[in-house]
Amino acid sequence: QVQLVESGGGLVQPGGSLRLSCAASGSIFSINTMEWYRQAPGKERELVARINSGGSTEYADSVKGRFTISRDNAKNTLYLQMNSLKPEDTAVYYCNGLVNSGTYRWYWGQGTQVTVSS
Repeated sequence: QVQLVESGGGLVQPGGSLRLSCAASGSIFSINTMEWYRQAPGKERELVARINSGGSTEYADSVKGRFTISRDNAKNTLYLQMNSLKPEDTAVYYCNGLVNSGTYRWYWGQGTQVTVSS
């Protein structure tokens, strides 16, 4: 069984920073693409950033220049460094990973709340 567990969310003032982590555990041979999504109240879940196994990254236009996605393959851990946070970044943040545990399958974490407010 594979689990993805996010951590690092919380309450931060506008302009502040947070670093999210997503640790994958279980029967894992490798992890291909990993992603961060977010879902604000009353809105659909949206892709925030993506990183493939080679380290290539993609970002939503709304976070370019402010957020940085990275990964530590040795630790099966995904990160999201969020700087210059805005109230509109408030959402539940989820990680998502394409995991090879014998077969390839997408797994979701349970989410971590990020609230940007003064």
